[in-house]
Amino acid sequence: MGEKVVAGRFDLSDRQHYREKLRRCLTGLEKLLEEKRFDRPKNLMGLEIELNLTGADGMPRMLNAQVLERIASRDFQTELAMFNLEVNIAPHRLQGRVFDQLAEELRTSLAYADRKAGEVDAGIVMIGILPTLDRDDLVSSNLSAVDRYTLLNDQIVAARGEEFTLDIDGVERLTCTSKSIAPEAACTSVQLHLQVTPARFADVWNAAQAVAAAQVAVGANSPFLFGRELWRESRPPLFQQSTDTRPPELQAQGVRPRTWFGERWVSSAYDLFAENLRYFPALLPICDDEDPLEVLDAGGTPTLAELVLHNGTIYRWNRPVYGIADGVPHLRVENRVLPAGPTITDVIANAAFYYGLVRALAEESRPVWTRMPFEAAAANFDAACKHGIDARLRWPRRGRYGGTTEIDAVSLVRDELLPLAEAGLDAWGVEPADRDLYLGVIEERCRRRMNGASWQAATFHRALETGLTREAALAATTRRYRELMHRGDPVHTWPVGLLEPVALG
Repeated sequence: MGEKVVAGRFDLSDRQHYREKLRRCLTGLEKLLEEKRFDRPKNLMGLEIELNLTGADGMPRMLNAQVLERIASRDFQTELAMFNLEVNIAPHRLQGRVFDQLAEELRTSLAYADRKAGEVDAGIVMIGILPTLDRDDLVSSNLSAVDRYTLLNDQIVAARGEEFTLDIDGVERLTCTSKSIAPEAACTSVQLHLQVTPARFADVWNAAQAVAAAQVAVGANSPFLFGRELWRESRPPLFQQSTDTRPPELQAQGVRPRTWFGERWVSSAYDLFAENLRYFPALLPICDDEDPLEVLDAGGTPTLAELVLHNGTIYRWNRPVYGIADGVPHLRVENRVLPAGPTITDVIANAAFYYGLVRALAEESRPVWTRMPFEAAAANFDAACKHGIDARLRWPRRGRYGGTTEIDAVSLVRDELLPLAEAGLDAWGVEPADRDLYLGVIEERCRRRMNGASWQAATFHRALETGLTREAALAATTRRYRELMHRGDPVHTWPVGLLEPVALG
């Protein structure tokens, strides 16, 4: 949520008061849009990465408070569980050698964090879901000691009124229950921010929705949870189910989940904030003293605190963000579909692919979202999460006949999307050396049909073939992953299998 929240109890009037404040915030947003008060284009992007802490044995380590104390940098923050951290990279302009600059900053930051974690016998692992996590690791007692996490957990549990059910049917099937939202902490992601003007917001958000499936197909890195091999990118179903405030009866009625892909293309950022109010009850009805309309009438810039807080409890895979910098409001699209890792080169390659692609698609004369039903984009997202780089996706046909056709994700990316991403990066003013290096990583993943998820699965099965138990194979796969992650070569070059001698059992 990113908000300083003090744990407390809410009475019956709090939600009504909060709802009224939300309406005033939404009216304030509408006025800001009408009066064109938003920041001018700056081509700014930002990056956040969620990380895991493990021991030398590959098992999770509940030590984020101790590690953060040693890191002592505002770039690093807590995340939901004690084995999580998050690193935030300052905004950069999308131009020149920006991706090499980002890669260097990340290498420096993560190497420093890993050294500091080593002081308490832990290390940094950048991965979508840590394969060695056990159900006993994801319990409320392992949530970070931060009021906002405790309060959010209590409110989601109260809204649901019963245990959470996890039921993910993939290569294998996982069914279990949880008394808290702690399983959500297994999901560690990369969030890509892009500041946009109000006039461009809808085109960029629609483009991001359209390409979310392709992002996941080439970037999947979360095939395991609780010892089971599930979807190639298991974060989306896990995130939805572990934060689902709807008991089965409300699901049957078609009530929308708080973690969702969406249901339509939009024409304005306002559409999404209005949906937030229309469909989702408040989880944290905490009111600010500010009256946004009075601030506007006085010529000021309202923080829209309630609108921002409420938006932070609705987990769209592409989320609208309202922010203020130097007293001027701005809008961002926050892309949340990608898992963390495997390497810094892979993370930056995923970012270059995304930023190039959304720029090109947002500027097309016949945008993809006018030629493809939203339902196809949502179905593509599920298919990519299930099958990763082997997914088949629906995409608009070329030529004058229209309609959509089914195509291999790798063929779509190599033949259509990579050339678009290249043109988009050129339009941003990114240097050809950066463009070719990082888009080349995506092309090689497609050529070899190898991403983080496929490497993890192949290495795990190779380990099983040597006679290891499932638990030992997952731990050995995690240790090998951590070693190769820190070496830094992109995942498509990683040799499948274990090099380390491992005791049987």
